[in-house]
Amino acid sequence: MTKIITITTLFICSLLSAQTQFEQGMGKAFGLWKEGKNADASAMFERIAAAEKTSYLPNYYVALINTTTAFNEKDKTKIDLLLTKAQDALDVEFIKDQNNAELYAMQALIYTAWVVADPMTNGMKYSAKVMEAYAKGKAIDPNNPRIVFGEADYQIGGAKWSGVDTKPLCAQVDKAIELFATFKPETPFSPKWGLERALETQKNCKK
Repeated sequence: MTKIITITTLFICSLLSAQTQFEQGMGKAFGLWKEGKNADASAMFERIAAAEKTSYLPNYYVALINTTTAFNEKDKTKIDLLLTKAQDALDVEFIKDQNNAELYAMQALIYTAWVVADPMTNGMKYSAKVMEAYAKGKAIDPNNPRIVFGEADYQIGGAKWSGVDTKPLCAQVDKAIELFATFKPETPFSPKWGLERALETQKNCKK
């Protein structure tokens, strides 16, 4: 009995230790990202993803960091590398789980970055894929604020070319902001970004 208790205790301690290492690693990676050290943060999330294969979050943040970096990059070669890295990380998680709305929101953002990088070349290629990704995410979780806002924001961005009435889209932005207020992340590290951008879009809607 003593042996069993000792083994069980050691097992529980090892689990707690692993959990602590995961949390410490995630915290350090977020710290690097906050400091603007995007490449270092991405690399750390990659290392965490290699060690912790049960959580989608490390690879999710590899995808998010590289995608948001690509939005601010002008060099097309660098954009290609960033978005390829983002897609590769996201693909790993899609293989494990195709029923996660956050992954589809991230997928739509990657496609959007391709469109923004080269609208003339990529607009026709990726626009339908953006909307398809949001539709899949919405089917899983219609109240995910990143899904509701992202879908509306993408269409607002293209309204000047498509001639779409933006009033219903702006109403969706308002809805997304309400959803952000009540959204509860599953863990301290779960996605909770998007409100700041939604508020900015809401201001533009009222101009």
